[in-house]
Amino acid sequence: MAADKQSEIKRSGMDENKENLGLEILQIIKESQQQHGLRHGDYQRYRGYCSRRLRRLRKTLGFKVGHRHKFTGKKVTVEMVSDNRYLLLVLMESERAWSYAMQLKQEANTEPRKRFHLLARLRKAAKHGEHLERLCESPRVDAKTKLEAQAYTAYLTGMVQFELQEWKAAMEAFNKCKTIYEKLASAFTEEQAVLYNQRVEEISPNLRYCAYNIGDQNAINDLMQMRLSAGGSGGMMAEKLETLITQTRAKQAATMSEVEWRGRTVPVKIDKARIFLLGLADNEAAIAQASSEETKERLYETLLAECRDTIQAVREEIRIDVKTRERGSEPEGGKVSNLQFLHSYLTYIKLWTVVKRNESMAHTLQAKLKEPEMDDSKRGPRPQDLIRLYDIILQSLAELSVIQGMEEDQTFQKEVALKTLVYKAYRCFFIAQSYVLVKKWSEALVLYERVLKYAQEVQSKAKSLNNSLKDLPDVQELIAEVNAEKYSLQAAAILDKEDVAETPIQPNVKENKPLCDRLDAFRLDPTLVGKQPNLVEFPPDFQPIPCKPLFFDLALNHVAFPPLDDKVEQKGKGGLTGYIKGIFGFGS
Repeated sequence: MAADKQSEIKRSGMDENKENLGLEILQIIKESQQQHGLRHGDYQRYRGYCSRRLRRLRKTLGFKVGHRHKFTGKKVTVEMVSDNRYLLLVLMESERAWSYAMQLKQEANTEPRKRFHLLARLRKAAKHGEHLERLCESPRVDAKTKLEAQAYTAYLTGMVQFELQEWKAAMEAFNKCKTIYEKLASAFTEEQAVLYNQRVEEISPNLRYCAYNIGDQNAINDLMQMRLSAGGSGGMMAEKLETLITQTRAKQAATMSEVEWRGRTVPVKIDKARIFLLGLADNEAAIAQASSEETKERLYETLLAECRDTIQAVREEIRIDVKTRERGSEPEGGKVSNLQFLHSYLTYIKLWTVVKRNESMAHTLQAKLKEPEMDDSKRGPRPQDLIRLYDIILQSLAELSVIQGMEEDQTFQKEVALKTLVYKAYRCFFIAQSYVLVKKWSEALVLYERVLKYAQEVQSKAKSLNNSLKDLPDVQELIAEVNAEKYSLQAAAILDKEDVAETPIQPNVKENKPLCDRLDAFRLDPTLVGKQPNLVEFPPDFQPIPCKPLFFDLALNHVAFPPLDDKVEQKGKGGLTGYIKGIFGFGS
């Protein structure tokens, strides 16, 4: 009886614990995604993590699905849910299928056949989500987990319908998900509501895109505003917005057929060029409205990347067009073809965007340059940084002047020359400031005079060109700033000379003189306590020493030696044989 009572007490305690089962679904998946690859868009790594976690959970719970050689399918039932790890098991199965689908979506850009596999994996993820929702209907699970499971399932269902382009069904599912997360965010504290609000922000672009496809023409403007509000953070949210905006423009581009530039109308038959040119005005407006420099920089980079891709597509069409003309032996006239003129227009957009981006960066650096440095340990901006930016601007303008088809356009060439003068003046101004920092007063003064010369040329040439200075920096402000800098430079130069004159003459002590040679003169030398003190000169210098004397025998020339004829052996006569040899010269 005592044993039965103890077992009943244990059972009642387990039942009490079972009634309080809960799982932070959104928090778990967000933390897992951020820690295991999705911060960098690596879905394959996240999928591997989900597989490993599933294996650990099955091993811990003893919920094995067969062995090494045979698979035995098992499903988690409501009766088995005595631990929230069973709910986590189903959640990881769903996340694994979803991450595989997203990986296939990235690969489907180059391999369209993988789209079928992508849809299958998304359906599988939604099926696991529905299974999780059914498990959470158990009375043992708390209300918060039930709501999170419903929102999670609605999100996956919406993703499936979104990929199938069932816009109404997708919109209903996303709206349900958004409503649940908004209610959960309002029911908890601000710290807990951050995750739910982030999820709502992720769903909003999909909702606006569904609305656009259903018939709401204002949805594209909402997507542009969302991209601006995303800031410079980039990441998955920014990538999703860019994809949706591109898809929306692709639908609108069907109505665009031509573009006008420099008084010439050119037909646009390439879809990529249509999409880019259609969104050009929106991109420029978004850059103008950007509140932070990071957002503006990101938008410039996005615009330049799209422009490069479009130029590449037009180049390929030009190659095909040239080959077709060579086969047909069509005579080429002096006029630039429509495709080549379109290529020149896109090149102009790219180069002018580079100019505006570097000018924006220069304005930011110039504002920081005027601010006082708070932290001496950190390197602040210098005039040399601005010189580099203006070098890039001048290089882009030089490329603008040689764009194909614009060589004969005198107005265009004059505008480019005027812009070049403006940016040359600014570049010269910052070169002068870099000389001021190293106290080269005369060089800086000459450069300031050159800045004024450039500025006066700009003002004289701008009168003949209407509206040529509207997109350029104000030259009048530069002239006023140069005049002020000239006066301050002259004052600094005079003060610098007075300081030199008032400085007492120091004893002329060589800096490289070793300590042993200046023992009688005291001077504070911090190098003596350093790693390389100058104590003695090593190796020592060469010194003259007396050389070994050389002896020359001069008396030998004046000595008369006695004759030695009697000591020398006389040769005897050789007889007849010697005589004959002497006649014929054999002996000589």
